Amino acid sequence: MRIEHLSLQNFRNYARLEISLPEGPILLHGANAQGKTSLLEAIYYLATSRSPYTTSDRQLINWNADQDLLPFAKIGAEVVTTSRALNRIEITLTEANGGLNGARLNKEIRVNGVSRRVMDLIGQINVVMFLPQDMALIEGAPSERRRYMNVTLCQTDAEYCQALATFDKVLTQRNALLRRIAESDGSPDELAFWDDQLTESGAVLVAGRQRLLRELEVKARQIHRDLSGNEEDLELCYQPGFMPTANNTGQLSFDVLGLDLNRQLDAATIAGQFRERLGETVGEEIARGMTLIGPQRDELRLMFNGHDLGLYGSRGQTRTAVMALKLAELEWMRDVVGEWPILLLDEVIAELDAARRAYLLDRIDGANQVLLTTTEPEIFTAEFLQRATRWEVRQGQIVTVSPASS
Repeated sequence: MRIEHLSLQNFRNYARLEISLPEGPILLHGANAQGKTSLLEAIYYLATSRSPYTTSDRQLINWNADQDLLPFAKIGAEVVTTSRALNRIEITLTEANGGLNGARLNKEIRVNGVSRRVMDLIGQINVVMFLPQDMALIEGAPSERRRYMNVTLCQTDAEYCQALATFDKVLTQRNALLRRIAESDGSPDELAFWDDQLTESGAVLVAGRQRLLRELEVKARQIHRDLSGNEEDLELCYQPGFMPTANNTGQLSFDVLGLDLNRQLDAATIAGQFRERLGETVGEEIARGMTLIGPQRDELRLMFNGHDLGLYGSRGQTRTAVMALKLAELEWMRDVVGEWPILLLDEVIAELDAARRAYLLDRIDGANQVLLTTTEPEIFTAEFLQRATRWEVRQGQIVTVSPASS
């Protein structure tokens, strides 16, 4: 999978850009705040309909566009897969006058010229993005790790993505009902309708996350051993917001470390147990006005030699674990979709020592398309620079292009 052509209009630093992308590694270099990261962000946005840097789509529109009657940004790409299928993906953001409510932002998605839902982006472009901020996967809040699982799965699993959208909506409605019941403005009997939807969609999330982490762990563990000289063992510990058990025997299915794919539970089994637990906690939930159990409270911990990296890991150990997880994600997605995803590396290389830098560049060598940003192209080896296409980015323009040597 790779992008053949990228088109940007009023996106971040770019007033207008039309550029064809070659296969292999593309090194974007230049000073800070010139637009290197914005190119990666545009590709990520086309794949996921969200930015890795902001929660506000409005910030993606070039500030000069505010002078227009209808400020807008447009991102488009022509994507080719190993089967040689060619698709045109476009997302247009338009700021319109919302009357008394102020300006509102419209998002339109088109696939091959036809209007589509966000759900229809799944599989059109698959990306794995590696950022210095990914240290938050270990050091940050649980929401960061839930977001990581959601973004990864929503690129490959339409059922999971639909369940996530349903779960988020139902959770909001159920919490509002719990508060009304506490204020004697609703009946506990009304919960049954929302509980059915919450448990069905939530069970899909739990089953999907468990499967993802078990499969990632197989790959991440070996990569981590390579990086640590076989001195440290990496484990992914999934801690659901409620604890299902295998075959209702009381045997815990998630909180035992290590590889055990036989402990995978299906969504139907999880849904039944989730429903029972909701019944047991309903009194406390009404008193507190919120749903207390479920995947909205899931947690993922990364462990080394049985110790929690977030509590006991050094900076170097944390960086090694994140690198192993991201490389495992790259290989996992290749296995799931049947071809290499596009790899985006934003200022990551400068964060690594020489040995890890060499290991990373070697592991990604098979990918069809890799985009890397740097302010220091000289830190790359001469051999890598020879096979990479180099673009200098300056003030929202590609000012020089150096093709890879043949």
